Amino acid sequence: MMNSTSTFPTAVRELLRTNQSVLSYAASHVNKLDLTLPQYDVIITLGGTAGMPHKKLGEKTLITKGTLTGVVTRLEDKGLVERAASKKDGRSQILRLTEAGNDLFERSFPEHLVFINRLFENYSADDIATLENALIRLQNAVATCRGDKTADDETDF
Repeated sequence: MMNSTSTFPTAVRELLRTNQSVLSYAASHVNKLDLTLPQYDVIITLGGTAGMPHKKLGEKTLITKGTLTGVVTRLEDKGLVERAASKKDGRSQILRLTEAGNDLFERSFPEHLVFINRLFENYSADDIATLENALIRLQNAVATCRGDKTADDETDF
């Protein structure tokens, strides 16, 4: 257990600095596709699927509910995403990639994975597992303090 209050702010600062660095690095690749990170998050979440309802897309992406509608609208304007009536429930809509969106996904996603994986070239499998476990533990601590579900409660990861 941590007793030192001086360690806590340093760890949080490094976590936030690392988060900003990773996002900036990822954006440097995604921006070449004329997309923002949230837009690409939608593309890679819908990629390889037959589509999904807006609510499910919101749950699977890292985009807040209020921002997701605008992101999807901009992707529709770019011709990459379309809305279709649900076959199960005609009142609801399914968001899916258009042919152009699917082409973009298939062309760019493998390259994006290689780009992101470069960050971990000097990490062993054990290093990555340790990092992931520490981050999940921290995420669970935050969720517990907020009274939210913990990452352990999630089944999609």
